[in-house]
Amino acid sequence: MHFTSEQRLDDGVLEREFTLGEIPGILWTPGSASAPAPLILLGHPGGLHKMYSRLAARARQSAAEGFAAATIELPGSGDRPRSAAAEQARADLHRALEAGEPVDDEIVDRLVLPLVEKAVPEWQTTLDSLLSLPEIGGPVGYSGGVISIGTRLAVVEPRISAAVLFAGSFVPRTMFEEARQVTIPLHVLLQWDDRGNDRQAALDLFDAFGSKEKTLHANMGGHTGVPQFAGDAAAQFFTRHLS
Repeated sequence: MHFTSEQRLDDGVLEREFTLGEIPGILWTPGSASAPAPLILLGHPGGLHKMYSRLAARARQSAAEGFAAATIELPGSGDRPRSAAAEQARADLHRALEAGEPVDDEIVDRLVLPLVEKAVPEWQTTLDSLLSLPEIGGPVGYSGGVISIGTRLAVVEPRISAAVLFAGSFVPRTMFEEARQVTIPLHVLLQWDDRGNDRQAALDLFDAFGSKEKTLHANMGGHTGVPQFAGDAAAQFFTRHLS
């Protein structure tokens, strides 16, 4: 892990950009931590610079609770090399949505499954490096989307103790079987009027999760309309499980 820049934000949070091989990312750490901080991995749908303001706000809220937070750019997003297959699948998805047609499972599989296969090992490699830093301890949480990435990580990564999952992306049918293997505490956020999301599939996925402790927090509004109190509830969830 190579840190390429750092700045101290106005609330004392230290923000550092880094690269890990070809993977760019950002790490935020609390300004006044007296011990190694628990860590929250911030998932997002791609485009690190485009998503920066929202990611930074989430990270600063986490830092206020005493947590470090980190994010990385997804494969094929931002300045990373594009995948022709993924671009074609994305174009097919947009074409179906614009035409008001059902989104075929085959399109979802082509778009999401290769992303999960590439992104999850990258998250694990990043976690290896982050946990080697003296200012980062444990436990570890995952927060955000793409929900299929969060689901896979919850199954295969034992260092993740709890997850807040954003139900805002299409889910391949094969992920439902993986969801049954998830056992960590979950807090799932669902925007009821998210036109780019299959609401019923999101509800079915929540039902499939095998966790004994799982909460579904559904709110009216579109994809980017998550109310502040919903974010506060997610922060309280991490305080219970990571503090």
